[in-house]
Formats: sequence, C-alpha cells, structure tokens
Amino acid sequence: MNIILFGPPGAGKGTQAKYLVKKINSFQISTGDLLRDEIKKDTEIGRKIINDMNDGKFVNDEIVNQLIEKVIFDPQKKNKLIFDGYPRSISQAQNLDLLLNKSHQKLNFIFFLNVSKETIVKRIEKRKILEKRSDDDSKTILKRYDKYMQTTKPVLDFYSKNPIFHEIDGSMKIDEITSKIDTFLNV
Repeated sequence: MNIILFGPPGAGKGTQAKYLVKKINSFQISTGDLLRDEIKKDTEIGRKIINDMNDGKFVNDEIVNQLIEKVIFDPQKKNKLIFDGYPRSISQAQNLDLLLNKSHQKLNFIFFLNVSKETIVKRIEKRKILEKRSDDDSKTILKRYDKYMQTTKPVLDFYSKNPIFHEIDGSMKIDEITSKIDTFLNV
C-alpha cells in the first residue's frame, strides 16, 4: 500500500506517518528527513538545502526528485511507502506518477491534513521546544506555511478529483486523526 500524507509544516504528517509505518508495516518517506540527512552528511546538496531552509524556501524539485527516486526503486520498500510531505508541486506530483508507473506501483490513498495558520504556529512553537529543530522558528514557519499553501494548492487541486483523496481536519487531536485515517483504510 502506498499513501501520500499532505499538510502544511506542523500539520502532523510525521506523527501519522510513524503510526502507519507500524500499523501497515511500511516505510515513512519524509522529504524533510531525507533533506536533513543530506545536511547531516554535510554534502554539497546538504549545504544548498540548509541555505534554502533557513531562507524559508523549499528545496528545488530536482534535488528532492533525485532523493525520492532512490527510495521508490528500493525493492524492500515496494508498495510499502508512506510519503510524508511529498509531492509539494505539480512537477513533483508528475515525477511521482512517472516513478510509480516505472516501478509498477500505484497510490492507494491520499490524505490532506488541513490545518489553519494559527494552529500551525502554536504547534511549531511547541515542537521547537520539544525537538530543538533548527527550522522551527515563527518567522520561518510563517514563510514556509504561505509558500506551502501557494505551491501545494495546484497539487491539491490535481489530486482532489481522485477518488482516493481524503481531506481530514488536521486541527483535531492526534488520536482522532488516526481514527479517521483508520476508517478510510478499513484496518
């Protein structure tokens, strides 16, 4: 089963992805984690990524698509992918469709965790204290939220016509969101 979890930064995608990994024995594919991994390795790509993230920008699609391609073609992960925050642009969505087709896979569910800007800011401030993430400050988050909504709107429009697309109120409690997802998955 392959699933996409959409939502602005701080919507709870990572939390739900971690739950699904255990529940349906899959792999969480977090572009954020892939990007932070490159930063940790201090690669050339990692240095470009940190500059973009600190400026509140998204990393360009070419870099993200390269990292995603490696994951999709990993035989151990075939049909066991939980995409956490990918795709974020039409170009990434088209790339994902292409890669899934080439690897003889498909999407089974698309969940959009819809959350207001105010709720996101509160969650991010709390997460910054708990997780000490360098990309979690209010000014950066507001930039990332606005950019996310601007760039992801076409992707949401693209996928929302698909019968496997489900919008969920992301301001609910974690267990309520999990329960809603379980209802759609019938697990």
